[in-house]
Amino acid sequence: MILHKAFELIYVKGYQTTSIDDIIATTQVTKGAFYYHFKTKDEMGLAIINEVLKPTLASSFIEPLQGEQDPLDAIYNLMDSLLMKNEFLKVEYGCPASNFTQEMTPWNSEFNKALNELTREWTEAITATIERGKKSGVIRKDVNAKQVTTFVLSGYWGIRNLGKLENSKKVYISYLKQLKIYLNSLK
Repeated sequence: MILHKAFELIYVKGYQTTSIDDIIATTQVTKGAFYYHFKTKDEMGLAIINEVLKPTLASSFIEPLQGEQDPLDAIYNLMDSLLMKNEFLKVEYGCPASNFTQEMTPWNSEFNKALNELTREWTEAITATIERGKKSGVIRKDVNAKQVTTFVLSGYWGIRNLGKLENSKKVYISYLKQLKIYLNSLK
């Protein structure tokens, strides 16, 4: 409960501007109870990455790639779902993993390591999806799966930030249209 409430607060306010007192007030646990579970705020932040974000990544970002026959449709439908339909990800707050990355990786090597692992898992899933498409003949053999993955991921993180800046999903629509054109060019 502490992790989920703390995550919600951090997602809205940011990690560095959220104090332990804010978390305690939101969760209504005592300081002693908080420190019983976590020695530091950073220990709690790492637990959020490992126990909240990683399971969400698996269920919302990786599993959908494995459910569709056409790998290109799987990638497009994943992005459409994440941007337009996902209730967990709010346009006004951006991508929680991206927020943590921008806010904490320059200052904390443990956050950097945990977030790198998170990104690596998603990168491997998308790359495997593209390779599956190459093997089945849906995607051209000359397509570099790692390059496509980097392009798709950087586009996702970038458009989430633009959506956050504009506080609107309208920017997502043009991204999704161009993503569809790009993915079709891989056939």
